[in-house]
Amino acid sequence: MTPDLLQKGAERVARLAQQRVETTESGGRSAGYGRVVQDASQVDVTHGRILYLEDVSVSFDGFKAINQLSLDIAPGELRCIIGPNGAGKTTMMDIITGKTRPDAGRVFFGSTIDLLRYNEPEIAQLGIGRKFQKPTVYEHLSVFENLELALKTPKGVKASMFFKLDSRQSDRLADVLHTIHLADSVRVQAGTLSHGQKQWLEIGMLLMQDPQLLLLDEPVAGMTDFETERTAELFLSLKGKHSLMVVEHDMGFIRTISDIVTVLCDGAVLAQGTLDQVQADERVIEVYLGR
Repeated sequence: MTPDLLQKGAERVARLAQQRVETTESGGRSAGYGRVVQDASQVDVTHGRILYLEDVSVSFDGFKAINQLSLDIAPGELRCIIGPNGAGKTTMMDIITGKTRPDAGRVFFGSTIDLLRYNEPEIAQLGIGRKFQKPTVYEHLSVFENLELALKTPKGVKASMFFKLDSRQSDRLADVLHTIHLADSVRVQAGTLSHGQKQWLEIGMLLMQDPQLLLLDEPVAGMTDFETERTAELFLSLKGKHSLMVVEHDMGFIRTISDIVTVLCDGAVLAQGTLDQVQADERVIEVYLGR
């Protein structure tokens, strides 16, 4: 990253820190970024940021879906993203995960990994997991088999034929089953699960990959009140262990889980703060919440 970009980023992070009610893991320090690495085995979060977008823009047939978007997330933070339809929320996630390439801007994972140098599978391997709104699980397999398949292991034919869980992997699988509230459904066929349970199973499959950053798109859409409550418990249990970016419209759910809420509109950050702060913002009321 160029010196002027580093300086701008550090200044912007310092300004945002003053607006935040609760200090994130970065302790309010300004961000600074070092060398870019080609082959990343570990994410460098010593500067207090696990995800950093700077002046990102992308257009589709003349429509600017993302417009000089700048945003950052601290390690272990649970960030909620809200905004009207067409605000750029999904496109932002597409850019982070390599599905869409921006026309301009920088996207860093930690302080040394330039995500724009990697494709989708490589970004997943780096430690970024994404869950789309509609759950995608292997419905003809059991809950246990879905999680076992999702383990971060070699997937070649020979390796798969002779694969056997070791004690560490068994412990990990048991821990994830408990985390996603499916320990009592381990042998149940995934296709028979409720909508909410399928969502939890897919989150569990992501967790089996040991991601450092999870991107979750409308995770409670279509859930019952009980499932929404359990999902809030799940996300709060992941906070601190993983960094989470949650795109959601359910304000009750957001209030339960969020510290910081970012409002997107027209492809850029419109407002940021606690849920109460953004709900009181006249610009947010005008474009999203209504009166």
